[in-house]
Amino acid sequence: MPEPDPVAARLERIEEQLAEFHRRSAHRESIIDRLHAENQEFRDGLRRVILEPVVTDLIRLHDSMAREAQRLATEEPLAARLLESYADGIELAIERCGYEMFAAVAGEAYQSGRHGPAGTVPTRDPALDSTVAEPLSAGLLEIESGKVRRPARARVYRFEPPAGDAIDVPLADVDQPIHPDPVGK
Repeated sequence: MPEPDPVAARLERIEEQLAEFHRRSAHRESIIDRLHAENQEFRDGLRRVILEPVVTDLIRLHDSMAREAQRLATEEPLAARLLESYADGIELAIERCGYEMFAAVAGEAYQSGRHGPAGTVPTRDPALDSTVAEPLSAGLLEIESGKVRRPARARVYRFEPPAGDAIDVPLADVDQPIHPDPVGK
């Protein structure tokens, strides 16, 4: 009976150890990847918990400054421009927190989720139905995910036909029966 080759036996043990090393290495990598993902989720959640109240207050401040600037535009143009510049600075601070402000634009189509209706404005023009009539306040979009966190508030046009307009509907001849007798009587 031939003796086992010591070199072959040793190579076999090395291959087994190498396979075990690769298995453990792959397991270690999967744990590192999972921990990294959990860490990112934790950071994002922590950032959101800490920053959302600040961003909420900043956007309220922005809205009030923009409203005041609009109100003062004709009476005190210098004060209005100053308030607009402060509102622009607040908008930049909101962007650094990971959010982007967007406005509803008069005439654009109403989009549920992107626009928050704050009332309706009657119109006799059917082409204006369900379009933005008057933008009121900016919306807030999360830059990273693209999700709308606060819809832009606006008044929306609602078509109302003129009162008293009769709709022309052809009437059937009253002398003719509605359902003719199938027997022919």
